[in-house]
Amino acid sequence: MEIGKKIKTLRLKKGLTQEELGERTDLSKGYISQLERDLSSPSLETFFAILEVLGCTPKQFFDEEEREQRVVYEEEVQTDFKDEEKGYEITWLVPESNEMEMEPIWLTLSEKGEFKEFEPSLSETFAYVLKGEVMITLGKRTYFAKAGESIYFQASDTHQISNVYKGLSELILVATESYL
Repeated sequence: MEIGKKIKTLRLKKGLTQEELGERTDLSKGYISQLERDLSSPSLETFFAILEVLGCTPKQFFDEEEREQRVVYEEEVQTDFKDEEKGYEITWLVPESNEMEMEPIWLTLSEKGEFKEFEPSLSETFAYVLKGEVMITLGKRTYFAKAGESIYFQASDTHQISNVYKGLSELILVATESYL
């Protein structure tokens, strides 16, 4: 087993630089570099300190059975919700996305349909309009986007997306800090 490579992978997944890992474990950046290139071996105490910072137990670290991350989400695992009163249908494209950094959805708005109004948050929102035209109300401002155009905003104001098209409007929307 290449211990150094695994330490490096865990460090990168945590979003830490070698210097940051070193600071949190009272080790030098150079020593972390040596460990990651398997040029040096840590003491047990140092190894456990590194694992603690990286949020990994020794059992998880040495588990030879690598857990394969899910990459493809088939159509049958998607979840739908329809609000006929407000005139929208939402499809969660990745079932457990509310537990992740990004939450991708497919949003269909009927004519004059409105997605729910959201309170300000730390979220960032990206959308791509597939069909129709939508109005984005962000605080006191209003924006319009039609098929083929993208939307991107910080959700720091009250915001809502509405259909202003005669017919259905559809968009793919991805929000961070899940709030959908």
